[in-house]
Amino acid sequence: MTTEATKGFSGLSVLSLESRRGPEMGKLIASYGGQAIVAPSMREVPLETNTEALAFATKLLCGEFDVVIFLTGVGTRALARVVETIYPASEYLARLRDIAVIARGPKPLAVLREWNVPVAVVAPEPNTWREVLRALDENAAAVPLKGRRVAVQEYGVTNGDLVDGLRKRGALVTSVPVYEWALPEDTGPLRAAIVALARNEIDVVLFTTATQADHLLQIAAEMKREDSVRLALSRVVVASIGPTTSERLREHRIEPDMEPSHPRMGFLVSEAAERCAGILQKKRAHA
Repeated sequence: MTTEATKGFSGLSVLSLESRRGPEMGKLIASYGGQAIVAPSMREVPLETNTEALAFATKLLCGEFDVVIFLTGVGTRALARVVETIYPASEYLARLRDIAVIARGPKPLAVLREWNVPVAVVAPEPNTWREVLRALDENAAAVPLKGRRVAVQEYGVTNGDLVDGLRKRGALVTSVPVYEWALPEDTGPLRAAIVALARNEIDVVLFTTATQADHLLQIAAEMKREDSVRLALSRVVVASIGPTTSERLREHRIEPDMEPSHPRMGFLVSEAAERCAGILQKKRAHA
């Protein structure tokens, strides 16, 4: 008997570029009837000599920041680990409790709540830099920015739009890089996926973070298959987890076909499964 969970992809080949949650993504795709191809495209690399984070710690404990913005849960924890190399965790958390702390979304919020650090402002879904700025504008009386010293915990790459927006509002901004993204140590699965894309053997591509698009095209260019991959992406279903990822895709001149109703992995897979047949039919009719 066919269940709702197995109807969706109906045997289509679905590429996921997930790394840390790759196995989970593969199971999700299979549960919706897809042939899962999981090709890890990135790995997290802590900055071993993180001078910016260490300088942030010293300035924070000396009372030189008024606001700290946490953008990711992983980065929030990683920053604490760096700080703890030179200061006790209790001093770091005590200082955070004395200033305005902002969370970009539920993941940094969960970490901060675990640490009993009050959060002054939480950006709503879809948790992009736009929502951060909008939430700060809406709470300007409680968290003024003009002339305030603001630290921004980065999440792999500098978010120039967020930094510019804060500076336009009069903030004195310090970016605090905590970790960066690198290619996986084994790029074999990613290269195999690029070959499959170029051969039109993939029907759906799921992007769960912007860096996946960067690395996919980087390796495709190294393989001299970038043009083939771009052409392939114009023929398949390109599903993006949310606005931040879609923005990066468009910067690469790749137009996403859909975003889920909520920027979560489960919603992405289930809604892609539901919509992919109609999207493919339209795209291939015009190919």
